[in-house]
Amino acid sequence: MKNITQVLLIFLFCIGNVFGQQEKGIIGANNWLYNWTEFKPNQNNYDEPTQILAGNIDKDTKLVKRDTYLLLGSVFVTNGATLTIEPGTVIIGDFDSKASLTISKGAKIIAEGLETDPIIFTSNRSVKRAGDWGGLIVLGDAPTNKFGNSSVASYHANLTPSAYANTNFGGSDPESNSGILKYVRIEFAGKRISNNDYFNGLLLACIGSNTVIENIMVSYSAGNSFEIHGGQVDLNKLVSYRSSGNDFKFNYGANSKLNNSLAVRSPYVSSSYAVRCLQISSYNKKEEVDFSKNGTLVVAENITLVTDSDNIKADIEKGLVKEAVYVGQNSSLSMSTSVISGFNPAVLFEDTIYINQENLEKIKFSNMYFNNCNGNIFVENNSNNEDLENWYGNSAFFNVYAKSNNTETFIDLKNDKRPDFRLRINKIIASKDHFASEDLGINE
Repeated sequence: MKNITQVLLIFLFCIGNVFGQQEKGIIGANNWLYNWTEFKPNQNNYDEPTQILAGNIDKDTKLVKRDTYLLLGSVFVTNGATLTIEPGTVIIGDFDSKASLTISKGAKIIAEGLETDPIIFTSNRSVKRAGDWGGLIVLGDAPTNKFGNSSVASYHANLTPSAYANTNFGGSDPESNSGILKYVRIEFAGKRISNNDYFNGLLLACIGSNTVIENIMVSYSAGNSFEIHGGQVDLNKLVSYRSSGNDFKFNYGANSKLNNSLAVRSPYVSSSYAVRCLQISSYNKKEEVDFSKNGTLVVAENITLVTDSDNIKADIEKGLVKEAVYVGQNSSLSMSTSVISGFNPAVLFEDTIYINQENLEKIKFSNMYFNNCNGNIFVENNSNNEDLENWYGNSAFFNVYAKSNNTETFIDLKNDKRPDFRLRINKIIASKDHFASEDLGINE
């Protein structure tokens, strides 16, 4: 009887560990990337445009699947109008006119695609490249920590004076509703605005909590895939694929939850500027913001951040791989049950963050899976991370450190049609050494 009890306890322990590991990174009984995503969008051809979208949309308008739309120049949805887009509709952004679609404050977008029939925003060029057109911008009236009025006017050239009102965002309603974005793909966006400024694939500025944002894929963006300024919006099942900029950037007092989402970086398409999978900042310049207001706070759960590399050690040595997560001063991040695989290092704190109890309680990592990273958590410009390793390596945080390659770590990330970035549980081999850089044989 005693032996049976021992066997049962061991069995339950093993089952518990397996289910615990399965909760790390993106999750789902099935691979939720099936059907609606596209990892080779440059191979798709769409019908020639039959309708043109230009100027202001100032009354309720519906885009239908039977037509293909050419987005021409800076298009604004204004005057409290609602733009409704049928599942399967294709909107093609014009290269020459730096096409973009902006949902102005007070207006709404209802772009509710289906898993089997997503809505697609893409480029009009025959050979498509990152930055072919602008992107999608949604402006709301939730709070920000910036002083005065905020605007995206700098994204748009040659605006008339009356058009500037359509570029403003920010207000006092954290629960405001800007509509629905669901099962939407945004491809080859991020047009250059100036030397170092680009459109984003999807910019959400002061969006309120009643807005629905889920199952959105941004691929091959020359700017950031997803940028969130202020607001209080939850984000579910987002995919950023081969972005030149940041995958997910939160700034200016954003208060958001990022759940069950994926970023796949390539060492060969990243910008030469500092770009990350996840960047948490409260400002770009201190004089821009009101410190009596809340800084940026992000709760990130079941996130998978991965560098798609066949030789991560060589790519790190060449300087092609940077950190996965960057946390700026006066910002808060609670990240849990997530995977960070193949970065240099996994996490970087801004060098102005002083390592003390107060700041460490604002930046939490628990139930994490750090894999194949050249070091785990550091302060910028400081190679001595002993305090951080001791803190986050404490068993109370349940963080796991490993050194498996991508094919052993993920179920099937090399499948062009149906990649599966969930963890391959039976192949995980944890490392007792928190310093993954030693496992890679790389000197810091």
